[in-house]
Amino acid sequence: MKIEHEFAQYVRILGKGRKGTRSLTYDEALNAMTMILNGQCEDVQLGAFMMLLRVKEESAEELAGFTQAAKNYIAKTNPTDLKADIDWSSYAGKRRHLPWYVLANLTLADNGYRVFMHGADGHTEGRIYTRAALLELGIKPATDWKMAEQQLDDTNFSFMGMESLCPPLQDIIDLRSTFGLRSPVHSFARLLNPLDCKFVTQGVFHPGYGPSHQHSAKLLGYPRLSILKGEGGECECNPDAIFKMHHCFDGELIEEEWPPIFPKRHVKPKTLELSDLKKLWKGELENEYAKGAVIGTLAYTARLMGLATDQQACLEQGKTWWENRNLTRLD
Repeated sequence: MKIEHEFAQYVRILGKGRKGTRSLTYDEALNAMTMILNGQCEDVQLGAFMMLLRVKEESAEELAGFTQAAKNYIAKTNPTDLKADIDWSSYAGKRRHLPWYVLANLTLADNGYRVFMHGADGHTEGRIYTRAALLELGIKPATDWKMAEQQLDDTNFSFMGMESLCPPLQDIIDLRSTFGLRSPVHSFARLLNPLDCKFVTQGVFHPGYGPSHQHSAKLLGYPRLSILKGEGGECECNPDAIFKMHHCFDGELIEEEWPPIFPKRHVKPKTLELSDLKKLWKGELENEYAKGAVIGTLAYTARLMGLATDQQACLEQGKTWWENRNLTRLD
């Protein structure tokens, strides 16, 4: 008789039918993802596991367990004692507007905050991802931790793609074209915070993900995390829409809404030109929506950091940061 594969227990938990199925506990999720990252499950098991999770939708305990397993894996690859202030995840890509959040990140860096961004790209056709925007601005992604350390020391900003951050997770993300669906990796990757930053920010498209990620942040012990229903699913304010936010501040779970910055919606641009990012940064482009997106994103970040609590004060902080950016950074 053939001995059952050790990973089969986790597939069985998720796939026993309507009455027998349950979510994984934190420890089960941690163990299952550790096995996946270490190559200790079969391909067919991985596919079944990921799609069963996709149908069920991940619980907060599962998200936290998967995240901790990935954090443990990443920590083994990082020989540096690298520190940053803000963890910024970027996994959705933009379709309707340019990735103005990139300029918000560089603005924070210019104002003395060390920003570490991580993300993945290319998994959905027709979207602009962070990597392409940064390359347009002359900023290379970090391919290892030494390069990330040098970039943070030199410019207060570094971006690392998932293929360098955690290759096994990138392999699962790359299965998007095989599954025809995104896997749970797209969700819990936003929680990774590989440098254990004090401030963690993430964007979601569906606000329903907010509560589960809030609870996951609490389980992971993150001191200050904020989730924004962002434009296109990225952590970027849509200045024409309500700011819908979920916070986890020192274990307290908070839901919050701010009104739109502008009373009327702007017309969506017919074309997206990456060169407009540098033009806006250098003050060579007048674009009310774009400036509102950058300052609104900075205001949201000020709320995350606890620098102010009301929208107007946070917007003023965002404007001050934007005005203090280094106009020659992108020369």
